[in-house]
Amino acid sequence: MPSFDIVSEIDEVALRHAVDNANRELANRFDFRGVEASIEQNGLDVTLKTQSDFQVQQLEELFAKAAVKQGISVAGADRPEKPEHSGKTFSLTLTFRQGIEQPLGKQIVKMIKDSKLKVQASIQGDQVRVNGKKRDDLQAVMSLLRESSIETPLQFNNFRD
Repeated sequence: MPSFDIVSEIDEVALRHAVDNANRELANRFDFRGVEASIEQNGLDVTLKTQSDFQVQQLEELFAKAAVKQGISVAGADRPEKPEHSGKTFSLTLTFRQGIEQPLGKQIVKMIKDSKLKVQASIQGDQVRVNGKKRDDLQAVMSLLRESSIETPLQFNNFRD
């Protein structure tokens, strides 16, 4: 019986490359000359630091562009409403999540069941397993999830016949 897993994973190496590329572009930007600005990574956390609130937004756009080039969606990251202000610097920490949380897993399973496709979906830890008799039904589930309004980036692994 064909099956596949729906997961949400962030490749740390690709995240490191995105941070490095964003820092390279930051060094060449004219509007950041003479300004203390940095983009730092610690595990799955990316911290953007600079001297003004507006420049933090510019850093976020710069990092998002570099992340998209590495195949990482910034939409799935936890982001505070306002940058944190301490002393003379503003900082914003983007936290990337691994795995599918329970409420999102339930939403995915419900969406699949509401679509009336002949497949079974079950939550297994931090991933969702989808089983069906036909490959076409499984591919229909993949396209349904790609077109959905779920903000968390999803990947499809272990497609088996």
